[in-house]
Amino acid sequence: GSEMCIRDRIYSGGGTLTAPAFTLAEVLVTLGIIGVVSAMTVPSLMQNYQRQSYAVQLHKFYNELSQSLLRYQTERNAVNLSEAGLNSQDAFDELIESTFKVVSKCGEDMTPCLPDINEYKKMNGQSGLGMWTPRTNYVLASGAAISTCYHPKGEFLAEIYIDTNGRKGPNIVGRDFFSVYIYNNGIVDEYYTSAPLTKEQRDKNFNDYCINGDGVRWDGCFGKLLNDNWQMTY
Repeated sequence: GSEMCIRDRIYSGGGTLTAPAFTLAEVLVTLGIIGVVSAMTVPSLMQNYQRQSYAVQLHKFYNELSQSLLRYQTERNAVNLSEAGLNSQDAFDELIESTFKVVSKCGEDMTPCLPDINEYKKMNGQSGLGMWTPRTNYVLASGAAISTCYHPKGEFLAEIYIDTNGRKGPNIVGRDFFSVYIYNNGIVDEYYTSAPLTKEQRDKNFNDYCINGDGVRWDGCFGKLLNDNWQMTY
């Protein structure tokens, strides 16, 4: 029958049927290729993952802060944050402490909550970052550390520095360290005279101050993430 014909074809040579196998040399070559490809791609994948984890932490902080500012204003039936009572550093501290779970409060000294400001650098290597004082500094339960400053100037009301992973490195502006700004209308945005900023205004701040310029002014990184839907594309 047909089954006998198939067996006849298989054994027609009179030899023993054996399965194909890889030689040791072939296995070593394959492993070597896998190792080379991994060495080329894994560091890049890890860097991308780390950058995106910074952005995720900042996005979470932004959402919680924005919701708290809206609640602060609406609960007091106020037209803006100043009218609602956000008009001093003490009031700002109370807002922060009621919004976030605080692990440690360091007062006006950045350390030990955050590294000293002189330990931070921009992506172009510039150090000596500009800083408004006085400030109140915190470590949050999320692992982030923040430095807050009530500094009213027109529609601009207050500023927060946030290190998304606390005292851990790399301590680079636009990677794990950002400045975010609060406006009297409750909007959290990039530094400007009023908010919300346009995409073009945010991009200009990013190019002029986040990745270029001296170390004194270093805003613009946060606005880039707002523009790019929280993807760290730079």
